[in-house]
Amino acid sequence: MDPKRLLVFREVAHAGSMSAAARSLGWTQPAVAQHIRRLERDTGVALLVRSGRGMSPTEAGRSLLAHADAVSAQLTTADRDLAAFADLRAGTVRLAAFPSATATLVPRALALLRDRHPGVDVRLIEAEPPEARALLDVGEADLAVGFRHSSRAPEPGSHRLAGRTGPVDPAVDLLDDALMLIVPPASPFLAGRPALARLAGEPWIAGCERCRSHLVAVCAAAGFTPEIRHGTDDYVVTQRLVAAGLGVAMLPGLALTAARVPGVAVVEAADAGIRHVHLIVGPADRPAPAVRALASALRAAAGQHRAARSGTAGPAAARSADRT
Repeated sequence: MDPKRLLVFREVAHAGSMSAAARSLGWTQPAVAQHIRRLERDTGVALLVRSGRGMSPTEAGRSLLAHADAVSAQLTTADRDLAAFADLRAGTVRLAAFPSATATLVPRALALLRDRHPGVDVRLIEAEPPEARALLDVGEADLAVGFRHSSRAPEPGSHRLAGRTGPVDPAVDLLDDALMLIVPPASPFLAGRPALARLAGEPWIAGCERCRSHLVAVCAAAGFTPEIRHGTDDYVVTQRLVAAGLGVAMLPGLALTAARVPGVAVVEAADAGIRHVHLIVGPADRPAPAVRALASALRAAAGQHRAARSGTAGPAAARSADRT
């Protein structure tokens, strides 16, 4: 099997059409089509079928695509390793991270990396943890910053493409991100002990699917089912809805560090749980020096964030000081 044709097939399968793949490769469409025809002739099976205005892989094509992704990831790793040999004077790292991390930890880490190794080029992709995992698995990202809520069981932290061998490294814990309750400043909730059960009768504003699942789980543990009235992934919109008296919400500390809206009170309650933020390295057996350098900068940025948070007031003071 010709590896070049295999990679051309991968480009068509991911792009969804031969014309889109040709533009990405800088080739002509007939040249791409010729490689696909010869690959199908060599393998003896149809790999692509027309789907609407584009093309999609057949069952055999989907099987081959997994191997093509693995080959592409290995070639990318080889290219990056060679570029990074010159003592981190070169190298590109692709980082996937969820929104509140890209607004807080990531800028701090990139600034640290720039000061230490100005020749390292970082490409940032904003993605929620499931999408970031997928990018790692197909070799489209080198590092991912993800999270797991305390209501969920630990997930496998390592990523290994099919057929890979060698030691498996777990995810690296960066920090525990406290989940805060967001209520209107005149809420009677502020007068007593902060506990989820006291918000049982309130309408709720929920976020992404993972955040919503955690909210439902911790409320169930507190003895009630939350009435989710509104849904938004935007933590600024969430706070503005609370400020308008349209409900209460639960937001992670990183989101509140990234953007704080006047007119809400922020309260820490032990039964709201926490969000474990972690760093996952892609499937390479030996991460490139530039990847390790960015991982080190992210750990340092998380340490700086923890140090800054340790100096803040406790829950009792937060109930009065955060009524902004």
